[in-house]
Order: sequence, then structure tokens, then C-alpha cells
Amino acid sequence: MAAITASMVGELRAKTDAPMMECKKALTEAGGDMAKAEELLRVKLGTKAGKAASRVTAEGVVAASIEGNLGALIEVNSETDFVSKNDSFIAMANAAARLVAEHNPADIAALGALAYSQDGFGPTLEDVRKGLIGKIGENMSFRRFKRFAGNNLAHYLHGSR
Repeated sequence: MAAITASMVGELRAKTDAPMMECKKALTEAGGDMAKAEELLRVKLGTKAGKAASRVTAEGVVAASIEGNLGALIEVNSETDFVSKNDSFIAMANAAARLVAEHNPADIAALGALAYSQDGFGPTLEDVRKGLIGKIGENMSFRRFKRFAGNNLAHYLHGSR
């Protein structure tokens, strides 16, 4: 069994954004194998997301995206206003708004199945949401969205940073 070093824990934490002690436990369980530790964390964080699913999400943000003559608004909720100010949460909300504008999904489930990254590859938006729930420890949900088409679209979000 390989010795688990601080640099290994730091590398895994940088890749996954998981808590430091969770990274150390995963590396220990994986015998120092970075890929296996990443998979263990993904499963563990997904389990956390399942436990949080029943909790109420009443705080959140509205994100907007305008691409040419297409625009979208989406409401993304969390359990507390503290989480709704988190940079990762806001980035996820903005990406979700962009995906709504680009793809016009039929419903929340279809939105969650879309690829999170700009190139269309990688994890789905739902995978990112579950990972963020595991990282932060609070439930998050996409509540509703609306896509618009028009020649003169603009947006203003009151209180946004």
C-alpha cells in the first residue's frame, strides 16, 4: 500500500473539490490509486446527494443568458441563502441558463441530461448538481425556466454581483 502524502490529497481535492478528509479517506481506501479514489468520491458524493434530496430548497438565484436573439431565465434553488451566493452554485446556475437558451429542453429532466461543458462532452448538468450537493452538503434544485426569442433582448438581475 502506497503512503498517502499531502500532495496526493491536494491533487485529488483540486480535481474533485471534495473535502480534504474525504479525499484522504478515498485515497486510503483506494490504496493510493488516484483514479480509483476519484471514482470512490464520485459514488460517495452521489450518495450524499440522495440523502439531501428530500430537504426543502426555498432560497436561490435567478440566472439569465442571452445568446444572439435567444434568451433564457432559470430559477435555481438551495436550502440556504449562504449557498446561493457560492461561486460554484452561481456558475452552475449560469451554465444552466446558457443550456436552456441553446437547447430549449422540454423539462427539468431534459435539462439535467444536457452536457455541462461548452464542447458538449463531459458530465451532465445533473451530475454537476449532484457533485455540488456532495461538496457543499445542501440540496439544490432547478425549479423552473423559460426560453425567449426576439430581436431586442436584454437582462438585468437586481442584486447580482
